[in-house]
Amino acid sequence: MQDKITKILKAIADPTRREIFHALVLAATALPITHISSQFDISRQGVTKHLKTLEDAGLVQTNIKGRERFCIADTKPLKEINKWLKFYEQFWDDTLNNLGSYLDQK
Repeated sequence: MQDKITKILKAIADPTRREIFHALVLAATALPITHISSQFDISRQGVTKHLKTLEDAGLVQTNIKGRERFCIADTKPLKEINKWLKFYEQFWDDTLNNLGSYLDQK
């Protein structure tokens, strides 16, 4: 089973999925799949597959109302990525500061 961060990174690795996610974030409301798919030059089935990947990563929630499926973005999982990146940001900041201190001694 993939960990959370791997699923999120895989989901946002594809440019079309990033665009779909971005469109949902900007909409700030649930959108029907028909509306989402009309914004992209791929089939509704293709958009649905992308939405499923985003949903599996926790970045999209899908609700059914009548015969229509509505999707809404959930940005909370991106906090996991942010925490992961902050560790490496701190690592490089510390490394570069240490290098600067070393070079200042020479």
